[in-house]
Amino acid sequence: MIHRLVPSCRTFLRRLLGDRSGVTLVEFAFVGPVLIVMIMGIFDMAHTQYTNALLSGALQKAGRDMTLESAGSRQAATDARVREQVLNLVPEGATVEFERLSHFDFTDINEPEEFTDNNGDQICNNNEVFADANDNGQWDPNRGRQGIGGARDAVLYTAVVTYPRLFPMYELIGMPNDVTLRSTTVLRNQPFSAQDRSVDTGNCA
Repeated sequence: MIHRLVPSCRTFLRRLLGDRSGVTLVEFAFVGPVLIVMIMGIFDMAHTQYTNALLSGALQKAGRDMTLESAGSRQAATDARVREQVLNLVPEGATVEFERLSHFDFTDINEPEEFTDNNGDQICNNNEVFADANDNGQWDPNRGRQGIGGARDAVLYTAVVTYPRLFPMYELIGMPNDVTLRSTTVLRNQPFSAQDRSVDTGNCA
């Protein structure tokens, strides 16, 4: 009985090894997940780039509107237009925040408040005197004032958008759950009248 089964088993194994039916399904099981993740990643990157381009365009338009003399009264409406354009494109749960820092001139943007570095350590401390350019009573690494400022001020206008990713593939490749985009434009307020460049001084702790 055993001698009869051995040839049958050998024949079956030969037929099994030579059978190619279903091999495509096995290959797809290896390739499919990688391919799907790549496709979702490409769509996610394309959506992010498009959102960033739309945000930049909307912010540039808002920046031009903000240079007008009546910008102060229309600030909320300008922000609302930018927010509406972005929220129409990104998934539900997105947030759009705005930052405005006004400066006396373009050269002041992203510059620290000046101080007298008596001990040469390049840190404002030990009661050293600093120029309080933004008038908030403390030394700051960015001398800009909150808000759109006044006539001739150079304003750094920034929008920060945070939204959940379009495709649920972030955990598979170690990407963060949320996408954060920042877009910035610089403008100068009208009318181009004289500025008051006087500043108070303070002492660093």
